[in-house]
Amino acid sequence: MKNIVLFASGSGSNVENIAHYFKSNPDVTISAVLSNKKDAMVLERCNRLNISSLYFNRSSFYEKDLVRKILRTLNPDLIVLAGFLWKMPRNLIQDFPDKIINIHPALLPKYGGKGMYGNRVHQAVKENREVETGITIHFVNENYDEGAIIYQAKTTISPEDTVQSIASRVQALEYKYFPKIIEKLLNEG
Repeated sequence: MKNIVLFASGSGSNVENIAHYFKSNPDVTISAVLSNKKDAMVLERCNRLNISSLYFNRSSFYEKDLVRKILRTLNPDLIVLAGFLWKMPRNLIQDFPDKIINIHPALLPKYGGKGMYGNRVHQAVKENREVETGITIHFVNENYDEGAIIYQAKTTISPEDTVQSIASRVQALEYKYFPKIIEKLLNEG
């Protein structure tokens, strides 16, 4: 049995998509979803999906060992950041080498780094008149969006596109490819 732990800060649409993808796979379980926002919609989704979830604050993540102890107890085969906005602490990266992945809504190395998430990314892509954008799934290291790239998928952009239409196409790529790459990594591990 392969065990996944997900981290999310927002609505949790990727969490729900991943949960649906693995629902009928008896070899994969989502043991928990952890969130740094106590009012995040992802926690409501977890209740509806019958997935264990936990809220943690900044202190328990960066200063105390609470989240680290929880992860050690859960012993995940893969930690998946699905819209999680905080930088992972060094001790977690060291405890779970090459087991923490993230999805970014752009073609890294462009439009990555602190503060580049969600519509901020799509707005920057549009303002710079890019002709394509996409998603990047990458390993997590100690810097925002700089870990080794695992997979990228692209979509074209036209001048008529809005931030919302770009976001919609990028989200479609996330939904299509993120669970498949997670499954591939679990099968390789």
